[in-house]
Amino acid sequence: MQISFRVCLGTFLLLSGMTSSFVYAGELNAAVESSFALPMERIVALYQKASGNSVKINLNSSGKFYAQIKNGASFDILISSDESMPKRLVQDGLATGGSRFVFATEKLVLWSALPDFVDAKGAVLNKGNFNKLVIADPKLSAYGLASKETLEKLVMWNSIQEKLVKGENINRAYQLAATENADLAFIGLSQIMRDGKIAEGSWWLVPPEVHGPIRQSAVMLSNSKNSTEAKEFLDFLKSKKVEAIIHNFGYELP
Repeated sequence: MQISFRVCLGTFLLLSGMTSSFVYAGELNAAVESSFALPMERIVALYQKASGNSVKINLNSSGKFYAQIKNGASFDILISSDESMPKRLVQDGLATGGSRFVFATEKLVLWSALPDFVDAKGAVLNKGNFNKLVIADPKLSAYGLASKETLEKLVMWNSIQEKLVKGENINRAYQLAATENADLAFIGLSQIMRDGKIAEGSWWLVPPEVHGPIRQSAVMLSNSKNSTEAKEFLDFLKSKKVEAIIHNFGYELP
């Protein structure tokens, strides 16, 4: 069986907690929230085939990208896990206000790689028979903030601190649970959804009313060196073909 180098590289970077990038020969330089890596890879493949343009994908948390852009990092577009970072970049004059839009809403899940470990109502949290619970850092990630809000709503935030681990980003949270270094993790549904089905493990789909919405947003950056291609790609992100990809990863469409 042959596995392409690009697929192996993309998988490695997805699981790493570091800033990472993989290049499709590209001119368009995209800063992409790490949780959106797999959908973005499929979207970019379609875009390149349709347009003849190419894209470099850089992966990190939205919070880390905000700091990098403030410090002069050169990207053309930002694909963020929330609305706050694009809004702040627009307010700072670092992104084009008219280009900003929400393209999907993520769902939060409590997940374990262990089959039958998480029940359909999340009661496993109250039972306490788990070693660690991993969340993304609430200061850097919309997923982490939603996880904290969920635990606060359940009146568990203070009592669970001894078992709580904060990952640098949502992929780190997934990685720790996937390798069973932690029994539980709050992650995005898209991380375990493949072609409309949850691929593995056990899970509780967190009711959306217990935390703020995780709205995936996109914006073009003011210092883009490829503004024409950036606008074209953001328009492509709104197309029906792309919406179908996003929906198959478990996102809700606007």
